[in-house]
Amino acid sequence: MRLYLSGGGSGKQNLDAYHNYFKVIDKEKPILYIPLAMQDNKYDSCYEWFKKEISMFGSSNFKMVKSSEELSKLELKDFNSLFIGGGNPYKLIRELKEHNNIKKINDYLKNNGIIYGGSAGAIIFGKDIDCCQKTDEKLAVDTSGFNYINDYSLLCHYNHTNYKKTAEYLKEYSQKNKVLFLPGEAVLLITNYKITIIGNHKYVLWKKGKSYFHNSSNLKKDINDK
Repeated sequence: MRLYLSGGGSGKQNLDAYHNYFKVIDKEKPILYIPLAMQDNKYDSCYEWFKKEISMFGSSNFKMVKSSEELSKLELKDFNSLFIGGGNPYKLIRELKEHNNIKKINDYLKNNGIIYGGSAGAIIFGKDIDCCQKTDEKLAVDTSGFNYINDYSLLCHYNHTNYKKTAEYLKEYSQKNKVLFLPGEAVLLITNYKITIIGNHKYVLWKKGKSYFHNSSNLKKDINDK
C-alpha cells in the first residue's frame, strides 16, 4: 500500500511528492483519474488540468471516470495508480459510497495499490470528513471516511485565513474528533500504515478543543500519540 495525501497543493507546491509518486508507478499502465469531488459540468476542465499536471513528468497515459457507476465497472488492477482530485469532500464520499466503490478502493489499497489524493481526495482518507464543514458546502451524506490516519480526520489548505475561518468550529468538533490540518505544500505518505510527511512545513493538530502548531519533524510522534 502506498497512499499520498496532499494538503491541497499542485504543480510545484508538491514537486517532491510528485517525484516520489511518479518514480514508483508502473509506466506501462495508465493512471486512473477520479475527479468526482468536482461539479459534473467541470469534468472537461478537470481532464485538461490533469493532462497538464502529469505532463510535467513526461506522462500522458491516463483514463478519467465521470461517475461512480463507471468506476464500479473498472478493474483497478489494470491501472498503475488512482489519482483522486479535489473539490467537495461531501460530494466525493457520497459518490464513492455508491456502487460499492469504498470496498473496491479499500481492497485495491490492501493489495499493494497506489493512490494519490489531493484536497478532497485526501480528506476522505481521514476518520470523518465533517471537519471541513466550514470550508465546503455540506451535503446530506454519511461523513465517515476511510480512516487511514490513525483515527485522525484530515483538513487541507491550512493557512492563516483558513485557520481563523475554522477555529471556532474545530474547537467544538475536536472535543470528540482529532484533526490534522495540513498546508497545501505538505503531503502525507502512508506505506503499509506507517505515516511520514513529505515537505518541511508547519501543520496544526486539533485535540480536545485546543490547537497545536508543529513542524514536520514532530509528525511521527504526533500521529502515533493516542
